[in-house]
Amino acid sequence: DSRSPLERFRTTPKKPLSVTDIVSPAWCEIQYWYTLTKHGRKLRTPAMKQGSAVHRILEEQVHTIVPITVQTKEDSWGLKIWNVIQGLRTLRVTGLTRELEVWGVVEGQVINGIIDELSYTCPDPQLEAEIEAEKDKHSPTKSISPSQQKIDEYFGTRSRNSTNLNLYQTPPEKRKIYLTDIKTRSRPSLPKGVAFRPTLMQLMLYRSLLASLAANTVPANTIFARYDLNPSTPFTDAFIAEISNLEFNFSDDAGLNSEDRFAPMSSQGDAINELQQHNNLTLLWQLMIQEFVRTIPSADCIGEVLRAEFILARDQSVLGSKCFAYDEDALTKYVQDEMKWWRGERKPRGVEVEEAYKCRVCEFAEDCTWRKEKMEEAIGRQRERRGRLSTGSGV
Repeated sequence: DSRSPLERFRTTPKKPLSVTDIVSPAWCEIQYWYTLTKHGRKLRTPAMKQGSAVHRILEEQVHTIVPITVQTKEDSWGLKIWNVIQGLRTLRVTGLTRELEVWGVVEGQVINGIIDELSYTCPDPQLEAEIEAEKDKHSPTKSISPSQQKIDEYFGTRSRNSTNLNLYQTPPEKRKIYLTDIKTRSRPSLPKGVAFRPTLMQLMLYRSLLASLAANTVPANTIFARYDLNPSTPFTDAFIAEISNLEFNFSDDAGLNSEDRFAPMSSQGDAINELQQHNNLTLLWQLMIQEFVRTIPSADCIGEVLRAEFILARDQSVLGSKCFAYDEDALTKYVQDEMKWWRGERKPRGVEVEEAYKCRVCEFAEDCTWRKEKMEEAIGRQRERRGRLSTGSGV
């Protein structure tokens, strides 16, 4: 089959690309290629199923999960967008939200993903201070006005204001949102070096998608067309009624002033009115973008400190976390190179000799042509060295 991976596995009527599709090959492109050709997608391992259970528990700590019956594709997508709207309002009111779905267009392709956690709490103030200090080196020197906080005062204030009680003392344009990805592991250790690369790229890509939505640069019609949706089709009355009956809908001004703190829920009538005013995907998407702008007024409101937290699958204990800085250049370079493989512009690459340990846990190791070629190359080099040694000893 001479078709590209994109044509074979991620072209209509098959689903579009996901963040997982972009970052999983960072472990091994050959392995992901075999996975797609054999299964069409990444199979859920026992560890992944345990991870889903952990994510469910974490989500229920923030959101009440209620099954909703949908009758049309447009209703189903309306529910997705409504969940994002409520997630953003939850973040503004409580300072934390989980399982926020995002969409975007990368290298001309629609892509989606789900961010595990967003909060107003900086996971590593020292790293953020270093990032800001590095920026200051490359920006014109400016004197600090009496009303402007110094960096140490700023982080001291942030740590004091990280609780819900003080959340409203900080205006929306000065709040920073931080992304966290939660990983479950079968081994009681943190990933190191190249093993951490997929998670690193995943979080950076999430941040990029989030920023694009907040900047309203994601073309809604492109998203709807890729999923074969009619954005002008009205939602069904049953869908609107079922959503409106939920007791935990946040009002459209949630978190905008301190008086709303103890009364963030909208009435059933308010929810019905809001959905009736935005009763199709086009209108509801516009409402979602308004919520993004309220929550993330500028690009500076998304923190550049990204965090990955690791949980041991068998007992759900926290193993630890890793924080790192967002690197737009590194992300762009990686995504552009990965999309070349997806478009069939280059062949998939396997692991190098230094990463051969990955092959020990790969189900495709026995049939892997890349592995066989590398083994043959190693044997050839060894024979060549022996030949040189033999020639030298005979002189």
